[in-house]
Amino acid sequence: MAIIEIENLAKSYRIYQKSEGLWAAIKGIVNRKYKDVDAVRGIDLTVEQGEFVAFLGPNGAGKTTTLKLLSGVITPSSGTARVMGYVPWKREDAYRRRFALVMGQKNQLWWDLPAQESFRLHQQIYRVDPDQFDRTRDELTDLLDVTRLLKQPVRELSLGERMKMELIAAMLHSPDVLFLDEPTIGLDVVAQHNIQKFLKFYQQKRKITILLTSHYMKDVAALCQRVVIIAQGVIKYDGSLAGIVDKFSGHKVISLQLADQARFDDLDRFGQVLEVVPPKAKIRIPRAQVARVLAELLASHPVEDIGVEDPPLEEVIAEVFSQVDHREATQEEILAAAEKA
Repeated sequence: MAIIEIENLAKSYRIYQKSEGLWAAIKGIVNRKYKDVDAVRGIDLTVEQGEFVAFLGPNGAGKTTTLKLLSGVITPSSGTARVMGYVPWKREDAYRRRFALVMGQKNQLWWDLPAQESFRLHQQIYRVDPDQFDRTRDELTDLLDVTRLLKQPVRELSLGERMKMELIAAMLHSPDVLFLDEPTIGLDVVAQHNIQKFLKFYQQKRKITILLTSHYMKDVAALCQRVVIIAQGVIKYDGSLAGIVDKFSGHKVISLQLADQARFDDLDRFGQVLEVVPPKAKIRIPRAQVARVLAELLASHPVEDIGVEDPPLEEVIAEVFSQVDHREATQEEILAAAEKA
């Protein structure tokens, strides 16, 4: 069953074009120039119940704008969207009680109060039954191992601990849909792993639908089976994680180990030499030439071990993003316009 249904959804902003210099600024008071910026350009997307979907794209691609549209924070310029049957920007209370939005660069907890006080406030806002609230809070704090920190002011917590508290606050009312915008941004490797492990376990246990944006490919690889790539405000790819490599990467990496005293100075004739640490080396070659290169290597070099791998996912994603033409507006312009909307 489709939980999220998006059809031709678009969002544009009108941005003031400020000129440099005093005289230009004075002229701009009476003759202001604007330009229209398309943050999202007519996307179509369907997400089924219980899916964990990664929403990827370069800065300014429209990821966060889409999440804000789906959570009702902003209204679209055109198009339609329904989440669990609700139109998000109508902001009905019944809808607000069934989803949650967590933004890694924003916080919803009171800075000077212990997290447990903010949790109680959320209980009142969402009208959660006291017994259910206690059970959910205890379950979440136990899973994230932060029970001992509930009485500590939020400002005294580490970044990773604050992020855990943010996730707890978002899930206290047991949402059916969760929007996560860069939930592990700025966290160290241990904190990232703990958040990943929690999200994977909780999503599988509760079967909630999650839409995740992240620049950390380890988040995506650990959590998501389906990946949507958005660039220039439109969807460029929608499919499996493995399919990204097949579609966008035209190369393979050959790892080989040669016998002692073998020559390494002629490996560049087979492809791009990535690394040579005798007796091992790595060569990057076009996919179409794998069979030929393997045969020539085995015939001309004393190979003791050899393997063929896809390039790292991070490298493939970076290559995809680098192929995207630069937007007319910068990410800073879009964010500035969004803040004013």
